[in-house]
Amino acid sequence: MMNEILKTYISPDYNDLEKIINKFSKNYLSASPFPHIVFKDFFNPDILNEVLNEFPDLSNNGNLYNKHINSDKYASRGTNIFNSQISNFFSFLNSEVFLKFLKKLSSMERSLIPDPYFLGGGLHEIKRDGFLNIHADFNKHKDLGLDRRLNLLIYLNKNWKEEYGGHFEMWDEKMEKCRKKILPEFNTFVLFSSTSYSYHGHPSPLNCPLDRSRKSLALYYYTNGRPKEEIIHGIENHSTLYQHKKNDKKLNVKKVLKEITPPVLIKLFRR
Repeated sequence: MMNEILKTYISPDYNDLEKIINKFSKNYLSASPFPHIVFKDFFNPDILNEVLNEFPDLSNNGNLYNKHINSDKYASRGTNIFNSQISNFFSFLNSEVFLKFLKKLSSMERSLIPDPYFLGGGLHEIKRDGFLNIHADFNKHKDLGLDRRLNLLIYLNKNWKEEYGGHFEMWDEKMEKCRKKILPEFNTFVLFSSTSYSYHGHPSPLNCPLDRSRKSLALYYYTNGRPKEEIIHGIENHSTLYQHKKNDKKLNVKKVLKEITPPVLIKLFRR
């Protein structure tokens, strides 16, 4: 029965999960700038096609629109808009067999716990000119109090061209250099360790045609406790830590103030 489930969701080249663990677990731990792995065509493309066909326009239906100086992207809110195939696929990604696979692949020292609330996760969409600045993610689940340890991203963008941009970037701990860029092509699977130093994002504005968007699935996995070396002393429980590149020009203070000041106050100041 379990073999049939794996065959349903995972492509034939990867459905021997123990073989994948033995082959890639060392690569995961030694990857730069922080532990991660990237697989191409890992999942059954027929399943991902069904997921893509069910993917809603996230600018509708009361979803999250994170628009501020560090972000311009859409995300699903909870699980209400997940249609049948999306729900089934997420259930597999949160299943016992897949959790054990991720634990062994990443050499996690504790058992992984999925998030049934999809806090910050689920369906993500970035439209033309959208972006997400380099950051380290929030490290505690605000409702469950668990420690966020792994991020899983699956991209759903067919025939995605280099000139569209939207690369997923991984930066070093000193924010001096981008160490890896990943084109968000269809059936690209990225897994990485989430710590207070795992700086990543999509900082350059998206350059795709107006009728296209950058679509992805995001799942976060937690543990009860984490190693001390993954935490910044003094901010053991933090929200998203946005970063700026070392060679960035100084922030335009007027632009920042304009971003965060309500329009009504701007009118008053002009008077």
